[in-house]
Amino acid sequence: MSAERLVLPLVPLRDIVVFPFMVIPLFVGREKSVRALEKAMAEQKSVFLSAQRHANINDPKPSDIYETGTFANILQILKLTDGTMKVLVEGMQRGRIIGFEENPNYYEVEVARIEENVQVTPELKALMRSIEGQFEQYAKLNQKIPLESITAISNITEPHRFADTIASYMVFQIAEKQDMLDTFSPEDRLNKIITSLKSEMEILKIEKRVHGRVRKQMERSQKEFYLNEQMKAIQKELGKRDEFKSDFDELAAKIKKAKMPKDVNEKAGKELRRLEGMQPMSAEGTVVRNYIDWLVDLPWKAGPGSDKVNLKQAQKILDDDHYGLEKVKERIVEHLAVMKLVKNMKGPILCLVGPPGVGKTSLGKSVARATGRKFVRISLGGVRDEAEIRGHRRTYIGAMPGKIVQGMKKAGTLNPVFLLDEVDKMSMDFRGDPSSALLEVLDPEQNSNFNDHFLEVDYDLSKVLFICTANVLHTIPQPLQDRMEIIRLTGYTEEEKLSIATKFLVPKKLKEHGLTTRNLKISKTILQAVIQGYTREAGVRSLEREIGTLCRKAATQVVEKGKKTSIDLKPAGLSKYLGVIKFSKDVERKESEVGVATGLAWTEFGGELLNIEVITIPGTGKVSPPTGKLGDVMKESVQVAFSYVRQRSAELGLPKNFYQKVDLHVHIPEGAIPKDGPSAGITIAVAIISALTGNPVRRDITMTGEVTLTGKVLPIGGLKEKALAAHRVKIANIIIPKDNEKDVPEIPANVRKEINFIAVESMDEVIKHSFKKKLSLKKTKKAASRTVKPRKTSTTRRPSVSHLN
Repeated sequence: MSAERLVLPLVPLRDIVVFPFMVIPLFVGREKSVRALEKAMAEQKSVFLSAQRHANINDPKPSDIYETGTFANILQILKLTDGTMKVLVEGMQRGRIIGFEENPNYYEVEVARIEENVQVTPELKALMRSIEGQFEQYAKLNQKIPLESITAISNITEPHRFADTIASYMVFQIAEKQDMLDTFSPEDRLNKIITSLKSEMEILKIEKRVHGRVRKQMERSQKEFYLNEQMKAIQKELGKRDEFKSDFDELAAKIKKAKMPKDVNEKAGKELRRLEGMQPMSAEGTVVRNYIDWLVDLPWKAGPGSDKVNLKQAQKILDDDHYGLEKVKERIVEHLAVMKLVKNMKGPILCLVGPPGVGKTSLGKSVARATGRKFVRISLGGVRDEAEIRGHRRTYIGAMPGKIVQGMKKAGTLNPVFLLDEVDKMSMDFRGDPSSALLEVLDPEQNSNFNDHFLEVDYDLSKVLFICTANVLHTIPQPLQDRMEIIRLTGYTEEEKLSIATKFLVPKKLKEHGLTTRNLKISKTILQAVIQGYTREAGVRSLEREIGTLCRKAATQVVEKGKKTSIDLKPAGLSKYLGVIKFSKDVERKESEVGVATGLAWTEFGGELLNIEVITIPGTGKVSPPTGKLGDVMKESVQVAFSYVRQRSAELGLPKNFYQKVDLHVHIPEGAIPKDGPSAGITIAVAIISALTGNPVRRDITMTGEVTLTGKVLPIGGLKEKALAAHRVKIANIIIPKDNEKDVPEIPANVRKEINFIAVESMDEVIKHSFKKKLSLKKTKKAASRTVKPRKTSTTRRPSVSHLN
């Protein structure tokens, strides 16, 4: 290595390293570098080239420039119009920067030449030959290296020049090339080159395999595209369109747009791929296509939530649509309030139970309006197949999802108000029990993963607000009742029916029949007469039909006489429009009778009066089988009542062994109507005592309660409906079990004011209040009967309804 030193202009290079024996064009634009080239051209035409450590520095300092560089001769220089220079240089020899000269115009450095060992040994020749073979393969794999380079290096015999020439062709990083420039021993450089060549060869082979796979895939895609285009051209010539292909693309777009859960999306994609491989008109293809259509058409996200609903506005909607129904309205408003606080609350399961015509079904629509949700209704009356709820499996011809999934598709949202109508009228047979299938649907802990047999994927029903309706509870299985919040709706009083008719039914019917209040005037007196004489129901359906009849009669006269016709109905002329009176205004017994007692019954249509008749006939002490289509429980009540009377015969003043001389026959009129239940127990006992003693039962009193063999009076259900039935026929006194006193406040205030409720604990108290002539018992216990005084405080009004479905 020589110590010869020179002072030369320096041109710092960015992103390139110039090796000795390398000819390369450079573009120079920095002001100092341009001046350095001008200085070199003016003198010896030599310049020192060295790479920068960091290419992003425009004005490098001495520490930013590598010490090892290359002496280069300027072969050609060209000034460009933008002020930059294009210069062609040739690397001559390695050099090292000793120091920087002070020159403000350009970089000027003192450099020392580096002399290299040019001796050729057999080891170097073998190494050069091996590298030449490796480089030839490398050049063929790397498209960036010109093939002329293989010929160029084959003619080089000097090891140092051979190494530098190959290094200049190699695709290295700047740091790697600078490391090669810093290696002064030709043998060391050759060893580094062969190592790098082997590494690069492996990388290039991997790249080649990757490119080969990509090219094959592209060729296959191009082949498919070409064949598809040919098929389209053939079909076009035949006058046919590729409808199946367009349908397939449409289904793929729908799947992407549906935004289904990940597992459902994978299922849909799998079925779509199956469909693609099938014949368009195959039976299996039709089934798969139908399945995918159901998946993409179902809603997978919720609509507007109840968190945006104004509670006052919701309350106003409920009040506008329905009269009364305070408990139901209160429950819905509570649900909305919780929804505003808890975003992901599970929907409640409400069950409205009451007689026909009280507005259970129509309430669902109002709840949907109040909550701002979509409304869906399905009727379960007569459903007896479990598949109606869960759907049919796809193996069956014509298979389809169950009513629940069909309703969700109709709703188009994941959180509708879903009305399950007539849930008490489902039945079961060999095909399954639909009420058992509903257990999953109506369980908030399970319905988030409802599985329909047709869909075969989980569907979330937890955001749905389910409302069920029923007339009676005893036909609904207990596990299903346990999953629902039961809200009872009872019959209306005459005052409530009058309010409903005035506010809702009359305006509705006038509008339906194209009439105005000027054409037909229906006063409250007329409505009262219709309610009392032409309807006998818990709801208002019959009342609505009778009002419709009045409107039709009036419409006929308006058409015949002109639109200015005015009809003012009078009670005396009501029969002209509605016919003869169907029901007597007062069905209370006209006189007190022996062996006849008035009881109270509860039916799915509301409360009703029940006259129980008992007669004695000469015989041997037998009790004839009770008549009137009685159930087993009611027949047992007859036996219990008779046994009680026999046990108390002495105290009642009956002859000794009376039961051996007379037979009893118990009958309950309206024999075509089935009757059952224990609540007529005290009424039967009173009728039997009246028949045996000859003491008439008061006609202005009615009673309800279960009796035991020891004479205790047990509580009953449906007191509110029974009280409304008594009020309807103007009976002023009702004997009730003492344990039912708690139910009295639920009865409307106007009814409580007109009825005297007598609470009793034993038959002794019942006997005390029931007979026209006071019946004295020889042995009596201290009675604790007392009258339940009507409360002055108002109670919640009976739910009512504006219109009916």
